[in-house]
Amino acid sequence: MKKRARVIAYYLPQFHPIPENDKQWGEGFTEWTNVAKAKPLFHSHYQPHIPADLGFYDLRLPEARAAQAELASQYGIEGFCYYHYWMGGGQRLIERPFDEVLQSGEPNLPFCLCWANHSWTGIWFGAPDQVIAEQTYPGMDDHAAHFQYLLKAFTDERYITVDGKPLFLIWKPDSIPDINHVMDFWRELAIKAGLKGLYLIGISHFAPSWDPRERGLDACMMQKLPPKNGSIPWQYPLTRLKVRLEKKSLSIYSYEEILDLLLRKKPVDFMDYPCVLPNWDNTPRSGLNGLVLHGSTPDLFRTHMRKAIDQVASRSEEHRIIFLKAWNEWAEGNYVEPDLKFGHGYLEVIRDEIQG
Repeated sequence: MKKRARVIAYYLPQFHPIPENDKQWGEGFTEWTNVAKAKPLFHSHYQPHIPADLGFYDLRLPEARAAQAELASQYGIEGFCYYHYWMGGGQRLIERPFDEVLQSGEPNLPFCLCWANHSWTGIWFGAPDQVIAEQTYPGMDDHAAHFQYLLKAFTDERYITVDGKPLFLIWKPDSIPDINHVMDFWRELAIKAGLKGLYLIGISHFAPSWDPRERGLDACMMQKLPPKNGSIPWQYPLTRLKVRLEKKSLSIYSYEEILDLLLRKKPVDFMDYPCVLPNWDNTPRSGLNGLVLHGSTPDLFRTHMRKAIDQVASRSEEHRIIFLKAWNEWAEGNYVEPDLKFGHGYLEVIRDEIQG
């Protein structure tokens, strides 16, 4: 069946222990640690979020990865976009799940990569200023080594392409010194390796006029959130008082009321792909310094999905891409994996809307 859009879901491979997290936060720390300890911070606050079908999985297990892929495929998601951490100097983090997907050939679900080029900080435990592993850019030799690693993925038959070119995203393009030169260098290496080139997308977080072409990129994807400014509705007076007394910055917005903010309102003259957000609530990580989009439901997400599909409807089938943030970012509240409250509700919206 012909789909109305290509839905590619961001995938967080942080659900397994790593030495860096063990040392910093205690033996066995994963994102589930935050999810399980979360508590409601105001009346009707939906916390904790408890997984249903897939449980509290460990991504070192191939059975867990296979179950995720089967579920995603069942509901029409084209593939996963794995967060990829190359910190510079060959250092990588939370790489095991994707490395095993690549080496084993399983699961047989399409994928691409997003270079999450930011320092590994205490954000996982509500301490974003605490640097555990710093993102560095040692120079062109390191960019060459990075590309040689990526080439193993780019040449996998499961790798997602656009115009026949491997699709690769960069989380913070403006952090890369002389990015135009680096992107040209990578394209040259891709051609020499027998690829048709690369299709490079940069994430522009809050800048409507951010032009990917000025960075040597093919397109952009704008992920937008409302400001974290301590805004709390009048319905939660005790929470407002507590936040002010403790000098915190908890911000609460109605998901329904900010839906128009999440997608571009005006067309741009470069290729731009929409990003849909099923929900957002990072209080499991950040507590009273978190940001909450309150009251998300599958029905409201349906409205959001329809607008995103409308934005790509006039494009060729190849470019009808919508990024979903995310498949499994549980401690940020943006996930579509089944939970005990909504079950398969968000997945059913995706399936129904892309089938038309």
